[in-house]
Amino acid sequence: MTRPTMAPAAPAKPFEAIVVGGSAGSIEALAVLLPALPARQRAAVFIALHLPRDRPSLLCDIFQPRCALPLREAQDKEPVEAGTVYFAPPDYHLLVDAGPRLALSVDDPVHFSRPSIDVLFESAADAYAGRLLAILLSGANHDGAQGIAAVQAAGGTTIVQDPESAPMSTMPEAALQLCRPDHVLPPQRIADWIAALPQGARA
Repeated sequence: MTRPTMAPAAPAKPFEAIVVGGSAGSIEALAVLLPALPARQRAAVFIALHLPRDRPSLLCDIFQPRCALPLREAQDKEPVEAGTVYFAPPDYHLLVDAGPRLALSVDDPVHFSRPSIDVLFESAADAYAGRLLAILLSGANHDGAQGIAAVQAAGGTTIVQDPESAPMSTMPEAALQLCRPDHVLPPQRIADWIAALPQGARA
């Protein structure tokens, strides 16, 4: 399969939201991506990672010193604020509802995972359509492939981590088998791409 490569420049249009999903091996990629988000970036960022269900998440504490944007764990019914990074809490699906507002769900796991990347990506695709950027990172199951396809079908832009750069290639490979994303890139090139994005409108 011929893989898409990075475009010469980031798109001229701003995104209103960015969704990121990952599992095993994705923390390393996030350590590259989150510091690349500039303080001027106005897109809201929603992140679903497969985490242990029985322990509190420390992701905000870990990444806040490296990130120019405010980070927080998502709360149910919370209005979405532009230029804010939201992490799905352990053992809850994170969705974007009309408003836009955040919603948390304890519906059944998807691909044995809660939070599910598919659930987040599909709800964000419904809310933002072509104003959405979706990034799928390293992972050891097929969660996220259907979500990337939903974002693409809604007119959004899709990036999948190059499986050769992923510690666990199952997740990006599953996405590549299902659809043809706009870009397939290693983490540093994804970071360079999102750092060049124009300032988005307020969500």
